[in-house]
Amino acid sequence: MASRIRVGFTSTTRHMVGMLQTPKFTDMEKTQIATDRETGEPLYTITLFVMEDERAETIKVTVPKSGLPNGLNLGSFVRPLNLFATPWARVFNGQLQDGVAYRASGLELLAVSAPTVVDEPSEIAA
Repeated sequence: MASRIRVGFTSTTRHMVGMLQTPKFTDMEKTQIATDRETGEPLYTITLFVMEDERAETIKVTVPKSGLPNGLNLGSFVRPLNLFATPWARVFNGQLQDGVAYRASGLELLAVSAPTVVDEPSEIAA
């Protein structure tokens, strides 16, 4: 069993949906949808932009179907629940491939307030 690492974020970290969920498959031909080993529930992959301080990166997170909230749209802000990272490596066709797989129990849809608009004077009286 691979080592799982709990992922934590600062209070200023934001997660935005970059690509909506797609079914996760167990085979290259995409004929068998992946399921959770314990519950048998279908698994989905969703792409999130993780924005923290002055930088952003993209991660793909696997989430069970029941963990996907209604109203999820591109650009929605979410909070991953129980997010874990699992480093992996394999040799394929003689080449080493490695990465990090992310898994969350669900996503919490966040309400984002409208940006504050500052009125600028249209003319300055002379």
